[in-house]
Amino acid sequence: MLLMATILHLGKSSLPKKPITDDDVDRISLCLKVLSECSPLMNDIFNKECRQSLSHMLSAKLEEEKLSQKKESEKRNVTVQPDDPISFMQLTAKNEMNCKEDQFQLSLLAAMGNTQRKEAADPLASKLNKVTQLTGFSDPVYAEAYVHVNQYDIVLDVLVVNQTSDTLQNCTLELATLGDLKLVEKPSPLTLAPHDFANIKANVKVASTENGIIFGNIVYDVSGAASDRNCVVLSDIHIDIMDYIQPATCTDAEFRQMWAEFEWENKVTVNTNIVDLNDYLQHILKSTNMKCLTPEKALSGYCGFMAANLYARSIFGEDALANVSIEKPIQQGPEAPVTGHIRIRAKSQGMALSLGDKINLSQKKTSI
Repeated sequence: MLLMATILHLGKSSLPKKPITDDDVDRISLCLKVLSECSPLMNDIFNKECRQSLSHMLSAKLEEEKLSQKKESEKRNVTVQPDDPISFMQLTAKNEMNCKEDQFQLSLLAAMGNTQRKEAADPLASKLNKVTQLTGFSDPVYAEAYVHVNQYDIVLDVLVVNQTSDTLQNCTLELATLGDLKLVEKPSPLTLAPHDFANIKANVKVASTENGIIFGNIVYDVSGAASDRNCVVLSDIHIDIMDYIQPATCTDAEFRQMWAEFEWENKVTVNTNIVDLNDYLQHILKSTNMKCLTPEKALSGYCGFMAANLYARSIFGEDALANVSIEKPIQQGPEAPVTGHIRIRAKSQGMALSLGDKINLSQKKTSI
């Protein structure tokens, strides 16, 4: 007890170069209290229960390391046997092309951002689900856009329809961006015949991971009219941050180091209708594209509270950290929703704010 009290006094004095942390002060104070009271319950907790918990944690960590090593060794194993046939695309017959897919060609298409095969395989991921209506049906010029996100740039395919009986001259799509988006070139003006339509393509470059907004209008002249140019204001196009965030892994030491270094923090209050802690965590992981670094064994079992670390990296090399601290208020009954906080840390302010907005929008589970 004298040794521990001396360490406390030394740590709080100005003698050491680095002062004692609050966690160490709490731990030493708890040990002093246990030694002074010497109750059999606390002796059992300190001598047996804590040791068992530590051994369980170490064994779970060892199993996780073995599993990761096994997965790495399986990846390294040769999957192609010596007597397996080699398929050359140039020598493949046309009728065989439909039944066999070349893995190299598929990976090449994925690297170039061409997801046509993926969209064809998934009936719900068609272009119609990604169409954004820009003007109303009663406007003289109707416009809708298909937003195609392709890694570092965004392609806007805008359909413009002349709904009037007049010829529209110098019909121009004027766009502006908000956020870290940059318009590459201005779309050239068109001449639209009565009830005619045309497709206009615009490229937007993306520089960082944050929510961006594209807004603008369509201006045109009516042939034969002496009035000024007409203007139709377009609806905003919101670019989702989830198109750039991918789940990633890092060690606990790297997570703690980044958590201490990153200066931007966004604290989000949990406001959901989900009543199960694990269900809420899985819902957040699904809606934010983040990966849970806390092992499953540490989250398993029923408990009134849960703490988990999440990590993700953007395609621009930016890191995003999150700490989920949630609990289930027992006094409010079994159907009480989950409460708590989610702390997000990132190097840039835009990423921290955008992730917080995404979590706020997708916290509540919609009933189908």
